Amino acid sequence: MLESKRKAIIFLVIAFILAAIAGILLLQKVEELNSDLGRQVEVYVANTNISSREIITPEAITTDEIPRRFVRDEHVTDIEELYNKVSVVPLSKGELITKNMLKDATAVTDSNHRLIALLKSDNVFFDEELHTLDRVDIIVSHTFNGKPETNVFMTDVNVAKVARNSEEFVGIQVEIPFAKVTELIHMQNYADSIRVVKANVGQFAGDGQLIEQGEGNEQNPSENEEAQSQENEGSDNKVKQNDKETKEKNKEENKEKNNDSSE
Repeated sequence: MLESKRKAIIFLVIAFILAAIAGILLLQKVEELNSDLGRQVEVYVANTNISSREIITPEAITTDEIPRRFVRDEHVTDIEELYNKVSVVPLSKGELITKNMLKDATAVTDSNHRLIALLKSDNVFFDEELHTLDRVDIIVSHTFNGKPETNVFMTDVNVAKVARNSEEFVGIQVEIPFAKVTELIHMQNYADSIRVVKANVGQFAGDGQLIEQGEGNEQNPSENEEAQSQENEGSDNKVKQNDKETKEKNKEENKEKNNDSSE
């Protein structure tokens, strides 16, 4: 009886020791796996169905966690990377959002417009470095029927993107109506010179100070034309009045001279 109890206690002790060793080995394996996979990282996924070219809003996205080991450069881990962005493909709820799906919202403002690149070259010149959302005028010089001509090709064109090479400005993408696409490409290929100048958004006052549109003169164009018309009419009336007074004065002088002669 005592011998049986002794054997049972020995077996129990051995079982506890083996269980402890198994537990330690299991914990070590889990730690190795965690170390290999890394900690969990939050990435952004679609919270609802998102249509193509629809601006992504905070309500349309949520977060999910994946091991750091599986995080790639194309994964979105910072919400600022989604500001003012649209997806070029439709997204379903729960679908992972990647950077190659995203485009700037300003680059696709109108479905009837197209983006055309204007890069520095032997025949494309920029007067100054430009920035996104600037407005530019495009001046073209070419030879037509043997006669050199320089004409304003397009005005007030929107700059959708700026192209850089190692932080150096190399050109822009302009957003233009589809009907003008072939004309601009033709000019790029065959014009002698294309000059891109930044469009002025204001007007200069008499003292040389730039006045932005809408400041200092809140009249609309029709009101300005009416005021100018009234001013011109007043000037004409004033001139007529002066002529009338001059004629009356001359008439009185002639009358006095005649009276003196008769006397």
